Amino acid sequence: MASDLPEYYFRVRENGAVVYRVDTENRQRRIEMDQIAIVNVNKGEIKPHGDRQLSAADRITITDWMNERQAVLQERQIDDIFRAIDHMNFTTQWVQSKATDEQLEDITDTLLLAMHDLRTVLVRKKADRLMNPSKEK
Repeated sequence: MASDLPEYYFRVRENGAVVYRVDTENRQRRIEMDQIAIVNVNKGEIKPHGDRQLSAADRITITDWMNERQAVLQERQIDDIFRAIDHMNFTTQWVQSKATDEQLEDITDTLLLAMHDLRTVLVRKKADRLMNPSKEK
């Protein structure tokens, strides 16, 4: 089992991860995790832990992980948006078929403001794309 473990372990946190080197080649054959760095995916920063010097292999592995993590987060963000669209459709069906007058009174103004805000931003962004088709973001 210990031989199947990866050389590095990334403990995910809100903006990145704490990076550990996994060591099983010790006298007691215990799993030891030595913190080597902290990474911030949003800023693209790799900060060695303490006075540690990261090897080229450490940096390559961490950079590869950061790139993979950014791709995963982007996929999740798009998935969340598609889920929000589903929830909007579920909400429409609920309003049409099941909501009581009291429930509608509780949610209508807040929901209308949120939908208005979203529509305003979407229309503005669509207009920007139509006016500047070569502009990629």
